[in-house]
Amino acid sequence: MTQKKDIDATSNKFLRGKYAIAGIGETSYVRGSGRTTKALGTEAVRKAMQDAGLKPGDVDGMLSYSFNDSTFTPNIAGELGIRPNFYMDVYGGGSSIEALIGIAMGVIEAGMCNTVAIFRAMNGYSQVRIGGTGDRGAVRPLNGGSLFSRGYGLISAGQMFCQSFMRHMYDYGTTPEQVAAVKAIHSEHASNNPKAYYQKRVSVDDVLSSRMIVKPLHLLDCCVETDNGTALIVTPTDRARDCKHSPAVIQSVVGRCCKPRPDMHYQSGPISTVAGHYAKDILWPNAGVGPEDIDVTGSYDAFTFTSMMQLEDYGFCKKGDGGAYVSDGTIRLGGKRPNNTSGGHLCEGYTHGINMVIENVRQLRGDVDDSCPMDSDGKRVHSFDYSEGGCRQVRDVELTANLGWGTPGLGSAMVMAKN
Repeated sequence: MTQKKDIDATSNKFLRGKYAIAGIGETSYVRGSGRTTKALGTEAVRKAMQDAGLKPGDVDGMLSYSFNDSTFTPNIAGELGIRPNFYMDVYGGGSSIEALIGIAMGVIEAGMCNTVAIFRAMNGYSQVRIGGTGDRGAVRPLNGGSLFSRGYGLISAGQMFCQSFMRHMYDYGTTPEQVAAVKAIHSEHASNNPKAYYQKRVSVDDVLSSRMIVKPLHLLDCCVETDNGTALIVTPTDRARDCKHSPAVIQSVVGRCCKPRPDMHYQSGPISTVAGHYAKDILWPNAGVGPEDIDVTGSYDAFTFTSMMQLEDYGFCKKGDGGAYVSDGTIRLGGKRPNNTSGGHLCEGYTHGINMVIENVRQLRGDVDDSCPMDSDGKRVHSFDYSEGGCRQVRDVELTANLGWGTPGLGSAMVMAKN
């Protein structure tokens, strides 16, 4: 059996540095878009192509992901004049974008296409809501995994995930006050993001005084549901360097890595350990770096504690120290390793992870779209003043990490580097 120590992470088979994100696009983050998911997805993909300086004929692969709450790829390809040589619509949510980026690299490597557009389009507030209301709240038959969950009241994501946080509190003494700092800090970042749905700064006390949703989660521990379309373009790095902007070069990707028994993760292994514990053993060796080398993180924040548990299990701090890590200023703009500098899902908008990849691409370009003024060449002049309404560009970003989350037992991740 091959042991971890025997893996040659420098081998070309890991494709380190061979592929890059060349273009990014997004719609506004709103509630009540009044638009179809086709319209949202079309706008996002068009903007990603424009960002890369590509024409429809330059894109010949497409991927999307959804919970059957979106539109199919051929509808958007036809609207934009793209003729795919490859496309796939994948079922899934928060652990998908990094996995689909890996699939895009694989199908290009296999010669099936040359450049892939990936999109997520959702009316996540006005139509299908993550909390189990709207279309998703319809009565459905009990089958599969729901036989082991609905009978115990485990219906919404918060109800299903909070057990892991409760156990983390019991095992390590982590407190609601510590994880409430995630919301407070991400709200600081969002106050410097003109696109964010919630731009008002909140305090830890504000989080703890908001109404209880499911113990120990308060309302402000939960993400903001929005309507939006988001997209990005993956292509070989050599080609990406000929595009409009400096590419974000992919160093390593992990797709939908699981704990034992991913269907019922709480039956195998500590409940207070998440899939990142396993994914890290692929992510870091393949990237040739470790968590200590990362400048900016994008840790999935469907809830405040999901960011904390992932940062911990990917090795950014010792096991059990996650509460301190997210509350001591490390993840704040101006701190050692800022997290979700756009405000993330807690404040900017909910996209099942892709907006956090888009934000890290901008960080690597050194051109985050905050309120800093433009120079005569149209280049933003960043002040690095992180006070309210100011800058959110991090100085000298070389490496970023995105940590996707599907459930406590399911995760994806990616490391990107500055060109």
